Amino acid sequence: MKILILTVGSRGDVQPYLALGKGLSEAGHKVSFCTCDRFRSFVETAELEFYPVRDDILDFMDSAAGRAVMEDTTNIWRAILTNLKHMKRMKPVQQGIVDDCWAAVEAVKPDLLIFHPKTCGAPSFAEKKGIPAILACPFPIFVPTATVPNIGFPTWRLGKHYNLLTYSITKFILRLATSGMIKKWRKKAGLSLSKKGLDFLKTASGDDIPILHLYSEQVCTRPDDWPKSATVTGYCFLDRTDNWTPPTELVKFLEAGPPPVYVGFGSMAGRNPKKLGDTVIDALAKANCRGIIATSWGGMDVDDLPETIFKLEDAPHDWLFPRMSAVIHHGGAGTTAAGLRAGKPTIICSFFGDQPFWGARIDDLGVGVGPLPQKSLTADMLADAIEKVTGTEEMQRRSEELGSLIRNEDGLAKTIQQIEKIASFHPGQDFVENMS
Repeated sequence: MKILILTVGSRGDVQPYLALGKGLSEAGHKVSFCTCDRFRSFVETAELEFYPVRDDILDFMDSAAGRAVMEDTTNIWRAILTNLKHMKRMKPVQQGIVDDCWAAVEAVKPDLLIFHPKTCGAPSFAEKKGIPAILACPFPIFVPTATVPNIGFPTWRLGKHYNLLTYSITKFILRLATSGMIKKWRKKAGLSLSKKGLDFLKTASGDDIPILHLYSEQVCTRPDDWPKSATVTGYCFLDRTDNWTPPTELVKFLEAGPPPVYVGFGSMAGRNPKKLGDTVIDALAKANCRGIIATSWGGMDVDDLPETIFKLEDAPHDWLFPRMSAVIHHGGAGTTAAGLRAGKPTIICSFFGDQPFWGARIDDLGVGVGPLPQKSLTADMLADAIEKVTGTEEMQRRSEELGSLIRNEDGLAKTIQQIEKIASFHPGQDFVENMS
């Protein structure tokens, strides 16, 4: 089976999909991968065929305006206002994503599309080609449930009507942001402009599009009122290659004292990476803890470090995190998963999007502290959290128990199994016959 995976965004939007792509390839499928051109070597190292999406969205995230967006969208209402403010600027960026993803579809001629929510043209592409599409999502945000509100909304206990309303609002915002470019593409492609054709939870005929949620049920349980089309398959981890060797200086630092605390925010830094770096350094000193500060992707700007703190450009999380006493990060779905699998208490200093949600889950599960909003983060606040996660035996025990459960899951295998099952039942196509 020829499979094309479409995803755009930061590394966290790429890595779990790349793990899935590698797994599907090893299962005998022909897998192509379409994402931002910045990740070309990352994809090609995994030996998958690469198709580029222009880097406009990453360039925006790296800009002053983009950093302001990450710092200011601390709740759903601010997110709405911020998105409206930047809608005019983002429309050509989104149109570029649609055009580049369609070019990949035309080149690959796949039997199946797997897509990230940010590549919202995928259901229309699949309709045009007469093939199935599967939405793979690292967080529960689109499928309505009466049990809890959408992850971007306040957790007010107002009952099922409020909860369902939050999903309707999310759907409206999504349609507002994407319908123009999807309508434009569908008109050019000769497809119907009906509302169903603009909804990536439904096909144009009204059938549910399968949605695979790429996280563990140990962390976030599947609601009972979800449709059968929505499943929770588990985390897809992209582990290091066997030839990776840690830097000598890193090994020496780890051996020189007790396990340090990891701090890394990826490309998330808001307007002032230097201020954030200083806050972290001060917090580690106040908590009397050794630390490793990861500075790759420009998340923090640090210098003049004491000998108790090691500056690290990059290292595989599956190697590094088990050697830590705790992990501090922005709360991206992938980094959260890596910390939980390692069995380490977590502190989430959230910026925007799904990050506060994962921080709340960490807190509810008793395996860490969060979310601490990055915009209001202080050294004293962070130091208190560090002392709590490193000094509470019950939290450490719960973290290790949860880590053990996640390590014993095989989310990648379950996800691949679901994909093959979905493909085999697609009407009009004998996918089973073509599967290896």
